[in-house]
Amino acid sequence: MKPLLQLVQRHKQGEHAGIYSVCSAHPLVLEAALIQAREDGTPLLVEATSNQVDQFGGYTGMTPRDFRDYALRLAERCGFPADKLILGGDHLGPNRWQKRPAAEAMQYARDLIAAYVAAGFQKIHLDCSMACADDLAPLSDEVVAARAAELARVAEDTSKRIFGPCELVYVVGTEVPVPGGAHEDLGELAVTRPEAAERTIEAHRQAFIAAGVEHAWQRVIGLVVQPGVEFDHASVADYRPERAAALSRMIEKYPGLVYEAHSTDYQTPLAYRQLVRDHFAILKVGPALTFALREALYALASIESELLAKNERSHLRDVLEQAMQRRPDFWQNHYHGSQAECRLARSFSYSDRIRYYWPSQTVEASCQTLFDNLSAIAIPETLLSQYLPAQYAQVRAGRLEPKPRALAIDRIREVLRQYAAACQPEQEIRA
Repeated sequence: MKPLLQLVQRHKQGEHAGIYSVCSAHPLVLEAALIQAREDGTPLLVEATSNQVDQFGGYTGMTPRDFRDYALRLAERCGFPADKLILGGDHLGPNRWQKRPAAEAMQYARDLIAAYVAAGFQKIHLDCSMACADDLAPLSDEVVAARAAELARVAEDTSKRIFGPCELVYVVGTEVPVPGGAHEDLGELAVTRPEAAERTIEAHRQAFIAAGVEHAWQRVIGLVVQPGVEFDHASVADYRPERAAALSRMIEKYPGLVYEAHSTDYQTPLAYRQLVRDHFAILKVGPALTFALREALYALASIESELLAKNERSHLRDVLEQAMQRRPDFWQNHYHGSQAECRLARSFSYSDRIRYYWPSQTVEASCQTLFDNLSAIAIPETLLSQYLPAQYAQVRAGRLEPKPRALAIDRIREVLRQYAAACQPEQEIRA
């Protein structure tokens, strides 16, 4: 994938260059990202995760081909050039099947990789860091790397068979943060040791050679490490550059590699810029975007409650709470404490488990009622000032239409603008 290879080359030549990766399937989040990238004139990297999209449909019900078609339809609707949309697969490996024996889990993983590549995904995160049912944990770098190289061979063969010359790029790494944020309370996060990162690089290089895909090593652009950023249900571990200084210097000796930073959600604008400066040039974001979406929809529901009779309202918050209670499997193993504490977490947690419930038919219907209700009336500026102050300022300046969909998309773009600014050389960001 030439845009990503060129980005890494620019970064390695000393330019302040990075890219953010949008890890979400929500249509409003993707629409916001497409509009942001269109206005910035930049490529957009969108990634699907292995539990979200797989050969069986994942929790979204979409296969990789379905997700590709869905993303392209949204891009066309938003006027975003299809050739600037980069699709990636995140945490691709045996993750979803790790309770099965390794041989069986890896067969599923091979099929997963083939499905992603055949659908046209061009950035592949090979994640074989998890132990399977008959493995001794933790896995060694060598075992992880050998499995990753096995999947790279499948990817290369699939791409060559379908597309001819291969333009796939890869991200590897064994110190992979848990997708979607930490499950337990954060302590003092250990930054990856430079020597551990070097061992990971060398193990993967040797494994690629052993698997007969040495040529693909030239297209490995990223290494996932832990720079000291993470979030859990109620707190955020902020980036501290001094703690990652040695790790940052280490990657400078590898001309084709940058770091990929996962779980960068909820960092400060200055931290994003410092991360890119320190060679964490690929910034992953997901829950922070649906968190912003939820904030916007709750704010709109509060405006609705001020303007409409009770029997006319969407009752979005109640509908969401009922949906989460009917199907607690997406949150009950994550949120603990009293009933009141769990109720608060269900709506307001940084880990944003509520994002799994937006596709529910009852929730979608409630959101549509909310949008219909507020589209049919003029929203008073005073209520925008109360509940969506940043969007109020945009409306007052004539840059934003005071309609519910536009307001929600702009709230998501508040987060995206921070990432976009941090990845560009000319922006000056203050804490």
